Amino acid sequence: MSGTQGQAPVPGDGTRAVRAGLPEPVKYEPTLPGPVFAAHYHLPGEPTGAYTYGRDENPTWTHLERAIGSLEAPGEDDVETLVFASGMAAISSVLFSQLRAGDAVVLPSDGYQVFPLVREQLEAYGIEVRTAPTGGDAQLGVLDGVRLLWIETPSNPGLDVCDIRRLVEEAHARGALVAVDNTLATPLGQRPLELGADFSVASGTKQLTGHGDVLLGYVTGRDPEAMAAVRRWRKIVGAIPGPMEAWLAHRSLATLQLRVERQNATALAVAEALRDWPEDLAVRYPGLPKDPSHAVAARQMRRFGCVVSFTLPSRTRAERFLEALRLVDDATSFGGVRSTAERRGRWGGDDVPEGFIRMSVGAEDPEDLVTDVLRALEESAR
Repeated sequence: MSGTQGQAPVPGDGTRAVRAGLPEPVKYEPTLPGPVFAAHYHLPGEPTGAYTYGRDENPTWTHLERAIGSLEAPGEDDVETLVFASGMAAISSVLFSQLRAGDAVVLPSDGYQVFPLVREQLEAYGIEVRTAPTGGDAQLGVLDGVRLLWIETPSNPGLDVCDIRRLVEEAHARGALVAVDNTLATPLGQRPLELGADFSVASGTKQLTGHGDVLLGYVTGRDPEAMAAVRRWRKIVGAIPGPMEAWLAHRSLATLQLRVERQNATALAVAEALRDWPEDLAVRYPGLPKDPSHAVAARQMRRFGCVVSFTLPSRTRAERFLEALRLVDDATSFGGVRSTAERRGRWGGDDVPEGFIRMSVGAEDPEDLVTDVLRALEESAR
């Protein structure tokens, strides 16, 4: 715990993850109330209460939103979090609630592979879309006249990192808002709002919930007017999570710190083993001291994530490697307790070699996982 004299200390990550968003205890009631399934609520008289209709608010969302807010901005009461049906719903809510025809937006050219579809839709609405890669803070070069800068750091799947604080300062000086996709880092690895960003956006489908059984997204921000626009967009398009999904997500937060610590430590062990392999696999992991992103990542990240990327010489070799794995599922997405890996080139849309592998390190025993990866590398080389 940390704090200054006369102030209540801010609990550590594990304590906050376990206690986040819980209501005041009530005798004979569960610590975490079950999901509230309601399309409408009793509403006599004027609709002045907190809960009026199921597309607007739900008590189960409220608990989860408070929980995520306390992780994204510990000890701060002026932040608001809104949960969505998916990460893309959260991303869309920020883009389409903050931008108007004639505005310009900067997106990462090496970010989430759905961005080309987003670009197409933005341009159809008369919004200018500029792109630049994450590495080297390249987005600085296209900021003039921009309404919104979108940052994804570490980038997915290439794991490049940009200097959030530097980009935020430059963007704000030009009158632009800044949104940071915090999916890969999680709030325990990086806190964009503390670095000056206006929005922290993430897919809760990934490591935040960590079990591969929930689709969810969220937006956290400080500015009441900007967040009111995001809330209005959610209401208009109905991009709301089900109460069961919200409850499952909140339940999963209790183990977030445990999962993150285990998965990140094992990811580093896997990255080191891949780095020491006789072939040059072009391994990327921000936690490796010699990784091109490490210096910047170390200044703004508290943990480096569970994703490792590397490149095998060919598509055939990559497919043989994936088939040889026994403890790693061939699946997309990342952040779950079960390790996954995939050849990213199979989807198209990512500017990566045919043999590029994105691996999400799970919660298996580190020694078992490293052994499995090295054995699969050896078998795939035969």
